[in-house]
Amino acid sequence: SIYHDCGSTSSDRQRPGSRKIRNSLIQVALDYLAVGLDPEKSTIYVQSQIPALSELNMYYLNLVTVSRLERNPTVKSEIQQKNFNRSIPAGFLTYPVSQACDITAFKAELVPVGDDQEPMLEQAREIVRTFNSIYGDVLVEPEGVFPPKGQGRIPGLDGNAKMSKSLGNCIYLSDDEDTLRKKVMSMYTDPNHIHVEDPGQVEGNIVFTYLDIFDDDKEKVQELKDHYRAGGLGDVKIKKYLFEVLNKELTPIRERRLEFAKDIPAVYDMLKHGSEKANQVANKTLHEVKEAMGLNYFE
Repeated sequence: SIYHDCGSTSSDRQRPGSRKIRNSLIQVALDYLAVGLDPEKSTIYVQSQIPALSELNMYYLNLVTVSRLERNPTVKSEIQQKNFNRSIPAGFLTYPVSQACDITAFKAELVPVGDDQEPMLEQAREIVRTFNSIYGDVLVEPEGVFPPKGQGRIPGLDGNAKMSKSLGNCIYLSDDEDTLRKKVMSMYTDPNHIHVEDPGQVEGNIVFTYLDIFDDDKEKVQELKDHYRAGGLGDVKIKKYLFEVLNKELTPIRERRLEFAKDIPAVYDMLKHGSEKANQVANKTLHEVKEAMGLNYFE
């Protein structure tokens, strides 16, 4: 199952923040549908509409120490990036526990994750092991499904860490062709590759990182790398080539997205149906968890 955390409010009395949240929810749902996720095969639901997740979170928090949460590499990295220092929102610090609820409520056996999410998955596995050791084998310990080496974390257009909305260094599935072209042409390359004839560095060059991930013609990519290293290949030329590769990949996704966007009420209906279905499964797991903990007092 796939989730997106979003609250919901009455559509006729929305504050600006609420409108932003609702719009973000729809944008993510459109992305899911555009890349080919089929609601008949994958349950797409709104996390905030699954009350059982909040209750599971309360129980799981008692299985984790603050020091363990603070040692989580992904959390530490995000804290530094957002300059929280010691003013860390409690919900942010405990996000790995919330993510463990998302996974275990549906007894997921396999979880696709990028490199930066591996510590989050490991913390979920620890919670499962701790719970099962205390209360019996109720929860399923998930395994990670990882992308090929070097492709588990796509860097931002500016060369920083990863794509991030807050950093403004992303390519979106909704970007039109002109926007995509402008973003690709602005990408970080080798700052020392000033003249076309100069030898360039491939390592750390974001254009080549993207080509390694998205271009199926590996021989062509290797030729470009060799040429760039030897000198005589300009940044503009490789960026134009990357644009062609990305545009070929994204055009059918973009077109499907536009089609789905023509009927937003149908997207809401899909999310509502998915949330109802997810609720049934999560409630069943919650019942099993409470029974194992001896909290089903009136049954």
